[in-house]
Amino acid sequence: MDSQPVPIRTTALRFARAVRIFLFSEVGGRARWMFAGLMALLFGLNGLNVVNNYVGRNFMTAIAERQMDEFIRQAVFYVCVFVVLTVTGVIARFVEERLALLWREFLTRRAVGLYLEDEAYYRLEVSGTLTHPDQRISEDIQAFTVTTLSYIIMLFSSTLTVVTFSGVLWSISPLLFVVAVLYAACGSYMTIVLGRPLIGLNYERLDKEASFRSSLMHVRENAESVMVTNVEGQQKARLMQRLDDLIGNILTITAVNRNLAYFTSGYNWMIQIIPDLIIAPAFMRGEIEFGVITQSGAAFAMLVGAFSLIVRQFNSISNFAVVVSRLSSLLEAIEKSRANGGAGIELVKQEGDLVFDHVTLGSAGGHALLHDLSISIPQGAPVLISGPHAAAGAALFKASAGIPTAGAGRILRPNDVMFLPQRPYLPPASLRQFLLPSDNPGDISDSRMIEVVRSVGLDGLVHDALGLEKEQDREMSLGEQQLLAVAKALLARPRYVFLDRLEATLGHETFRKALSLLAENSITCINNGEEGDARDLYEAILDCQEDGRWTWTHGQT
Repeated sequence: MDSQPVPIRTTALRFARAVRIFLFSEVGGRARWMFAGLMALLFGLNGLNVVNNYVGRNFMTAIAERQMDEFIRQAVFYVCVFVVLTVTGVIARFVEERLALLWREFLTRRAVGLYLEDEAYYRLEVSGTLTHPDQRISEDIQAFTVTTLSYIIMLFSSTLTVVTFSGVLWSISPLLFVVAVLYAACGSYMTIVLGRPLIGLNYERLDKEASFRSSLMHVRENAESVMVTNVEGQQKARLMQRLDDLIGNILTITAVNRNLAYFTSGYNWMIQIIPDLIIAPAFMRGEIEFGVITQSGAAFAMLVGAFSLIVRQFNSISNFAVVVSRLSSLLEAIEKSRANGGAGIELVKQEGDLVFDHVTLGSAGGHALLHDLSISIPQGAPVLISGPHAAAGAALFKASAGIPTAGAGRILRPNDVMFLPQRPYLPPASLRQFLLPSDNPGDISDSRMIEVVRSVGLDGLVHDALGLEKEQDREMSLGEQQLLAVAKALLARPRYVFLDRLEATLGHETFRKALSLLAENSITCINNGEEGDARDLYEAILDCQEDGRWTWTHGQT
């Protein structure tokens, strides 16, 4: 479980790497043009703010001196500047959102690809090194892209504001400029001191939110089992514990936010009065115009605001640091799963027969399940894996499928091998989408699919081509699901199909019919069965003993 944020240096490096990958990707050219346009718009906005500052000064001076003509002229300037500011600001926001969406799409596609590549999703789940990768891909990437652009824009805009309004404020009062810099520096330091715990607390909050949500999903997905086993009380206690953990975390966050708000609220209120305290005496002495007071207040607020990015955005910054850290953890966990993904068993895909070459399988506790298995399974010879040690067959099924399994040796297998587990996976898809093989979906007609579905005994599932468009019924029995998986294998026609304990569910006669259909389609069946299964259906039998020994008997029929 990843309970600690990634170190700041690592997080910063991964952040820079994510930006670099995006800018030099296949959509990088478009992104760079959009970013350049956004920067140009920000330059325009900053220049318009300076113009607006001087127009505001002249406008207020015209009011104070009761100059009607100048008042009307400055009012027209004011309106024109506001209109241009509005249009430019809206366009800048639109470009920012489109650029964030482009970045999110790119990163999400890349993250999904990495997550599903080389069985990383399985290794992460089995190892337990990462919590809720789905949330990181769906939610954290969105927050990362939107917030990153927002901060880049704020930083760039603040830099422009500092450059332009430093001159304006210095020309009004050098003392006021120095006060603005010192005030912002002290405010930023105090904000970091008071708000620093939020980074770790927000990191924990996201995991606790996801944990509570996943517990609710568990109850929903297993509603029937929960009701039948009468464990509502146990599930309620589990949910309440998750909720208590979440509420406790949020209470701590709100307490820190309260203390931070005391400071930041007072800090922001003082910004309004400090320039008046320094500039007003000069007006009273007749040294400056009245409009200079409002100009200095606006310039002071703009400059302090630019310097006070940490004060104004600390809550958002702390959440952003958590998001970057969580995405860093995701990438790091995927990379580690690949580095550690090489199992002791080497899986070699090649043409020819299925061969087990000195394969030794062990359990998690270190006990030998199968020792030094060396056999070749020729095409056309159905095989039963049986014996008193049922775990050995299950381990051999997993190792052959490429699932990381403790052991050593080599498994050489052709590419066209299908694996039918005891509980088939039925994705949310239409019957047609489930049945069609992914490599040649256009080679099978509707009539052929209907014929195969009926041949395995699922006559009521589909009557015509319209039935192929219906989504799978989640209430199908386990036996029906297994027969549907057999139908999929009959349509795909692989050289080998590896079954995992289907006879216990289907029954002897139905299973015998399924094996016969597979044989008629030149599909070699390897069945991981149980010790009492009928042996007359097979040409070869692999008996697995308790101590890891095995016997291979060929030519039973």
